[in-house]
Amino acid sequence: MTDSQPLLELRHISKSFPGVKALDDVSFDVYGGEVHALLGENGAGKSTLIKIASGVYQPDAGEILVQGQPVRFGSPRDAQEKGIATIYQELLLYPELSVAENIFMGHAPRTRLGAIDWPEMRKKAEELLASLNIHDLDVTSKVGRLSVGNRQRVEIAKALSMNARVLIMDEPSAAITEADVERLFEIIRLLKERQVGIVYISHRLHEVFDIGDRVTVLRDGHYIATKQVAETNEDDLVNMMVGRTLDNMFPKLETQIGDVVLEVRGLSRRRLFQDVSFKLRAGEIVGMAGLVGSGRSEVAQSIFGLLPPQSGAIFMDGKEIKVKNPAQAMRYGIAYLPEDRGTQGLIRQMQLRENTSLTVLRDLSRAGFINRQKELELAQSTIEKLAIRAYSPLQLVGKLSGGNQQKVVVGKWLATRPRVLIVDEPTRGIDVGAKAEIHRLLSELAQQGLAILMISSELPEIIGMSDRVLVMREGRLVAEFSRAEATQENIGMAMMGNWVNNGSGLGEKVQATDGVAWQA
Repeated sequence: MTDSQPLLELRHISKSFPGVKALDDVSFDVYGGEVHALLGENGAGKSTLIKIASGVYQPDAGEILVQGQPVRFGSPRDAQEKGIATIYQELLLYPELSVAENIFMGHAPRTRLGAIDWPEMRKKAEELLASLNIHDLDVTSKVGRLSVGNRQRVEIAKALSMNARVLIMDEPSAAITEADVERLFEIIRLLKERQVGIVYISHRLHEVFDIGDRVTVLRDGHYIATKQVAETNEDDLVNMMVGRTLDNMFPKLETQIGDVVLEVRGLSRRRLFQDVSFKLRAGEIVGMAGLVGSGRSEVAQSIFGLLPPQSGAIFMDGKEIKVKNPAQAMRYGIAYLPEDRGTQGLIRQMQLRENTSLTVLRDLSRAGFINRQKELELAQSTIEKLAIRAYSPLQLVGKLSGGNQQKVVVGKWLATRPRVLIVDEPTRGIDVGAKAEIHRLLSELAQQGLAILMISSELPEIIGMSDRVLVMREGRLVAEFSRAEATQENIGMAMMGNWVNNGSGLGEKVQATDGVAWQA
């Protein structure tokens, strides 16, 4: 049951920055007891709008109302005092301080003499967490030692400690596990019952239908529409977001699959994965599915030399190779796009030009000096080939959209002219339009003869892009499917462990007395 009047309302908001109009006459509101999803491609104006709502920016035109009363926010503190809290994708916590200290930073309970009342602060922190059904967090633990999911829960508790009535969540599920997403949704439903208004920003459209009540779409800084979630669907939302239908979200091109390029036999590393064997062929995209913690990424990192295997063998073109570090892997023609492009794939404070050349600095250098002209030419060539939207090779990578950042990572590795490309969560955290572009790029690279191993948590991506699908579970490769066999049901059952192990091989579906099982 929502309130009759919006908790927060933004009317006819406009905002410009040098050279760009970020928002043009945009209106948005959120009621108590509802989840209002805010969607749009990167650059649509979502971040600008929530920064105006939270006091980081001031609008050039338009007005902000809190519970029907006009307000002006000169700073984030002004917004907080009016009950508006924002949880950003990059969590703003102090890693060396405790859970309780982070929750009450800036407004800790005091004794009569004005000193911090430490016992009372710990007690209030425990009560606050308990009110969110969080009973497994020690309030004296240092935040830096917590998982991302637990740090996120601390951020939510911190917001509620300041009596937040509106909670803005910017990509809250982007960096947490599936289990943490479910716990997040439980907290959101609890907050809805308490008449807190939630603004929820996500690139994962299925989440909108899981928890959303209304959804608003922005495109290129303009307001497009607001709809009841129950009265729309994914195709409708995508059409509004990108201005066109994405009938071919997974543009899988026909390729000539060639000979085996990479083969792993019996690859094992204690406590991470055991006895993993598979082959990659030229021109083939092999998808690797599995739950978080199944060993997918660790296998990829082992092939690339980040986690060298303790047993087993790796072959290129039928010849055994020893890969003890990434430099050796690169010499053999293996490239690896990591799951976290922000911390592992790019140096965001550096220019596009500098990031593109990171993998080939030796080739661009002479007598210890980098040939800047060649570096610039490489960057410009990468921008053109991959259709990277940047104003110049000198633009800071951190200023690019998520999809364009991912293209820079791809370009960086293509500069090494690899024969095997391993991509881990290639479209995580990027919008639907950029996803289609990344999918098309991978398909084109396969068509050019590259052997691609694609790890993804998104089954539609795995099914739509793969020539074959491998399934990992608890560190073992438990099933393999052809493109025709790779259905959501089949892959899901293998991931969840509905299989019978009799040592006969991989991925054979059998009928069991209690339903469908897997023979492995």
